[in-house]
Amino acid sequence: MHAGESQNDSPWDAMRSEMVETQLAGRGIRDPRVLVAMGQLPREQFVPQCRRAAAYEDRALPVGPGQTISQPYIVAYMTEALRMAPGHRVLEVGGGTGYQAALLSMLGGEVVSVESDPHLVETARERLANLNITGVRFHCGDGSLGFAQAAPFDRIMVTAGAPRVPPSLVEQLVEGGHIIIPVGSLSRQMLVRVIKRKRGTIELPLLPCRFVKLVGEQGWE
Repeated sequence: MHAGESQNDSPWDAMRSEMVETQLAGRGIRDPRVLVAMGQLPREQFVPQCRRAAAYEDRALPVGPGQTISQPYIVAYMTEALRMAPGHRVLEVGGGTGYQAALLSMLGGEVVSVESDPHLVETARERLANLNITGVRFHCGDGSLGFAQAAPFDRIMVTAGAPRVPPSLVEQLVEGGHIIIPVGSLSRQMLVRVIKRKRGTIELPLLPCRFVKLVGEQGWE
């Protein structure tokens, strides 16, 4: 899939280009694949109609009860930090609107996205189908437990804050694989890179952040 191929020139295109130039490249995002994908994907179609005018602002936007779409910079930062290669099997925990999953697919990932809200799952599935984005399988369930049926994964991205790294996610990761996940309290987390090794894991701090909470058996109650 390649979102944007069928998109006509519009005011959204200019807003998207400005976002890439100022919010992403201007703040240090260097991966050209990430910049191109975010310059193509119509973010305005992933937010409620009443908030479309703010789709390209440098902030998170509410998309439902207790749910947000992350600010563009954070999306780009996490995507770049994932160090994903084409053909990687990727698990996304916290599918939300489907925006992050769409980006991972555009970068060549075979994506499994788990979201606890059935309404979000259905709308994300429909949205990606309308945009002709393939390579993403959406599932409704407890993302803190991963998705063992499709494991192992080369990369795992968690888009909600957890009190700790869920053991199930580590178990479902290949040796040498990476997890990008916010970990900490409800009010403040640190985005960390978890690398799985033969004798355990390495956790590397990346960026202070604040996400909605990861609800589930191995997340928050």
